[in-house]
Amino acid sequence: MTSAIERPAVAEEDAPARPLRKDAARNRELLIAAAREVFARRGIEASLDDVARRAGLGVGTAYRHFANKYELLTALMTQTIDEIVAQAEYAATMDDPWEGLVTFLEAALTVQAKDRGLREVLMGVHDPEKLEQVHDRIAAPLDEIVRRAKRARLVRRDVEPSDVGVIIGMLCTVADIGGDEHPELWRRYLPLCLEGLKPGAPKPAVKALDEAQIRRAMATHKHGFPERRPSPSG
Repeated sequence: MTSAIERPAVAEEDAPARPLRKDAARNRELLIAAAREVFARRGIEASLDDVARRAGLGVGTAYRHFANKYELLTALMTQTIDEIVAQAEYAATMDDPWEGLVTFLEAALTVQAKDRGLREVLMGVHDPEKLEQVHDRIAAPLDEIVRRAKRARLVRRDVEPSDVGVIIGMLCTVADIGGDEHPELWRRYLPLCLEGLKPGAPKPAVKALDEAQIRRAMATHKHGFPERRPSPSG
């Protein structure tokens, strides 16, 4: 039976894009899987050509799906960043505030320690604007994680959310130092950092960065990586 309310006609320019053919969809998935491996190992210095070779596809095929490596990197990292934000939101609701803090740190570090490309994205090496978007999403749950731990007197009163971000940055550097030979090296130093957050620990010599300061610092700091410019191969 025909509905009395007809669906509005869709203008040609507003029509939804046709779904990818099976072979095209398969190639896109191959590129994303290869990119995850290549960027995790080499960081954003890797090119779209490198990803295509790893996927066993021609370079032209790669460029039909992604204009450049940064478009591919964004598609890849969006999902991973969503996972980190979800972990923060979950940790902020855990019954034990200390467990919530530790859970978030371990989750964030587990993902970042094995993925150089993600670390570079989160340090603003390529796109400070993307980093700002991540900060916007993570700020509220991270504030809640720290607030609950302070209210329960499980961390010092002067601990700030920026301290958590800096600890993650410090231990990502440890991950770089450990490399493939010691990929879990950061786990040795996480408990040492956590002890420094507890009540009774020695008072730090300087104050923590506030929200604006940590954002500026993260956006301008290059985490020890050399300045990179997009290559012709994207």
